[in-house]
This record gives sequence, structure tokens and C-alpha cells, in this order.
Amino acid sequence: MTVTNSRLRFGVIGIDHRHVYHLVQGLLDAGAACAGYVRHGSDPKVQEGMRERFPDLPALENAEMLLEDPQVQVIVCAGIPALRADVAMAAMRHGKDVLLDKPGVTSEEQLQQVRAMCAQTGRIFSICFSERHIVPAVEHALKLVRDGAIGSPIQTLGMGPHRLNATIRPGWFFDQRQFGGILVDIASHQIDQFLVFTDSTDAKVAHSHVGHYGSDQSHRDFENFGEIILQTPTHRGYVRVDWFTPDGLPTWGDGRLFVMGSHGSIEIRKYLDIEGRPGTNHLFLVDRRGTRHIDCSAQPLHFFRQFLHDVDHRSETCMRQEHVFKVCELALMAQSLAMTGKACL
Repeated sequence: MTVTNSRLRFGVIGIDHRHVYHLVQGLLDAGAACAGYVRHGSDPKVQEGMRERFPDLPALENAEMLLEDPQVQVIVCAGIPALRADVAMAAMRHGKDVLLDKPGVTSEEQLQQVRAMCAQTGRIFSICFSERHIVPAVEHALKLVRDGAIGSPIQTLGMGPHRLNATIRPGWFFDQRQFGGILVDIASHQIDQFLVFTDSTDAKVAHSHVGHYGSDQSHRDFENFGEIILQTPTHRGYVRVDWFTPDGLPTWGDGRLFVMGSHGSIEIRKYLDIEGRPGTNHLFLVDRRGTRHIDCSAQPLHFFRQFLHDVDHRSETCMRQEHVFKVCELALMAQSLAMTGKACL
């Protein structure tokens, strides 16, 4: 697969989360050109990080400079989560495709509005689920599963622990109205992985829970733990996300994914092997022939090149649009069920 327009131009509106770094770098590495970014944001550390990492990119004063530029084809956003949908819809109204950090939406109303805007404009609304799209071990595991390495997938178990770093977080980080809740925010990764590894287009939220645990009472209303059970007629999935990564771990979180199949299993240690091999992207395969470790750190990533291809060709090689919406929908349903006992949508 090739990208016809190797110099596709994108602009960045919303630099409130550090995930903006891998969105920008991924598109640049895939051959796109950046027209600039709106320099204002809620976190001075991210603003400084943009200047340090991308000193040659224009830092612009307002979003209109990008929205009204006919040469900009894509708008990238890692803004405050509750504001991302508005940025996306403004971009689509201006005839541009959209690539967002997760979560793409934080409410049922936003999801309905984005769906309607996509249908009206025919533009792409895409989300980079970074725990799959920029983790080579997950990409390689998906290939193994699709090639039948472990038989038919039966269950996924996804864990997304994060380090809180409370003292350096901006105010919106602790305001649920701004980030949507822990299941909307973090668990979208694991929901995405459940759907793709089981090749499912839909699922039921059989159980979900959120809460504040531990002795830290400085942010008592902040959800620091969440879990979900997903099911289809033939698959089960368990999700656990939290903000309890201890300071002694040499990375921000020990993200793990287990995939159980009818003839084997895969475990992925995405970011470290806590007592063994150095580096990231460790995959452990167990099948009828035995056990083995696969170092996936040199495996190529395809997400950003596929996204550019889809922008050029109006295709869905990166992700189906309905898959993006389904991940958002299930995350919102799980959050609502955990908080109210009733699933929205």
C-alpha cells in the first residue's frame, strides 16, 4: 500500500495532552507535512514540549488559520477531551478529515452529533487508540491471531494501569465533565482491542464499575479504578484500568493484554518485562508446540500510513468508521452503567 499524496498537509488544534507528540510525529514519519499548530493550551508543559520537539513547525494564534486553509486536509486534536468533538465537527464542516487522541467524545450527545456530521459531510472521524496503534507487539499479536496461531479467540483480558502524577496534571484532568470518566478516557483502548481481536462489530456491556480507592483523599471524586466485562455470543472480555502505577516502575504503566484462544494464548507486556528482558514490546506465545518469546520492538507500525491512504482514497484500510463509533458507544455505555446502573444509548 502506498500513499499517493505523500505531502498531505495537516494542522493541529488542541495540544492539551502529551499524546499530541506521537500524533504529530507519526504523521510526519508517514510522509505528511504539518501546516502548524495552535499554540495555546491548558498545560504549559505540553506547550513547551511542542516547541522542543517540533521547533520548525509554525505556532499559530487561532484555529481559523488552519480551518480556513484550503491546503490543510486533516485536523489533528489532542485538546481537552470534552472539547474534541467540537473541534472535529468544525473541521468536518470545513471539508477536512479528523484524527483525534482518545477519547473522541465524552457524551452520548457528542457521539450523535459527530455521527450526523460524518454522514452529512462524508469526512473521516478517526481516533488513534495508541495502546494498539503505536505498540508493535499488539499489531504483531493481531496478525498472529488472524493467521490462526492460537485457534479461535475466546477471551481478551486488557489491563491499562497508569501513573497518576497528580502534582503535574492540569485542572481539567480531575474534572469528570472535562475528561468523561475513567472508562470513557482510558478503557476505550481495551474496548478497541477486544473488538479487533475477536473480530466483533458489536458487544454487550455485561458489567462495569468505577470508584475511588486507596488512602489518597486529595481528589475524592476522581475515579482511579474501573472495570468492564464485555461479551458477545461467542466471546468474553475483561477490562481493568487504574491510576495506581507505583513510582518504582520505570515507565508510566505496565500495560498488558492477554488473548486466550481455543488452541493457545498470547500475553503482551507492552512497555516492559519487569524482571527480565530489557526494552518494550514483549510478546509471549503459548501453542501446541510449546512456549516462546517474540521481541516485537522492530516490527513496523502501519496506522499512520494507512490513515493517510484512507484520506487520499476515501477507504477504510486503517479502521472502519463504524468501529470507531462502536468503541466510543461502548465506552459511554460502560461509564453510564457504572455510574447510574443504566446504560445510555
